[in-house]
Amino acid sequence: MGTVVSIAYRPDEVPAHPADHYSRVALPGAQLVENYGIEGDRKGGNPSRNLNIMAQESIDTLAAEGFKAQPGELGEQIIITGLGEDLNTLPEGTQLLIGDQAVVEVGTPRTGCDRFQAIQGIDPAQAAGRLGVMARVVKDGRIQVGDRIQIVQDVRVRQD
Repeated sequence: MGTVVSIAYRPDEVPAHPADHYSRVALPGAQLVENYGIEGDRKGGNPSRNLNIMAQESIDTLAAEGFKAQPGELGEQIIITGLGEDLNTLPEGTQLLIGDQAVVEVGTPRTGCDRFQAIQGIDPAQAAGRLGVMARVVKDGRIQVGDRIQIVQDVRVRQD
């Protein structure tokens, strides 16, 4: 079982691409919208990647290596703790319950891009396998910092 540590998003009034950081605003809570992401997030709506979710444990390691790692600085929207590094290796299709209602489905592992390198000043390959996962919201729900996260469907376990 894990816990939500941070939630961040990019509202309309925040500039889209500042040169030296990701446009993210911290939130104490947010509404997750099915097939969209965080309500009001300009980054929402991409069908294959509504959210970027990272593990605090990975962020701590990256910070020790010199990466900028305050909430939102790695481009993530939700930071969790308690699932450990396992978040980075969860198979596509695994579903996570966040809080009492919201369910997200793990997609592909997240990789850095040119913007990541420009902001961090470090080749994203140096963070390979530690940048979390892309996820899709499969059930609406309100989430808050401090909410519990649990795996509700683990595709590694076959049910016959």
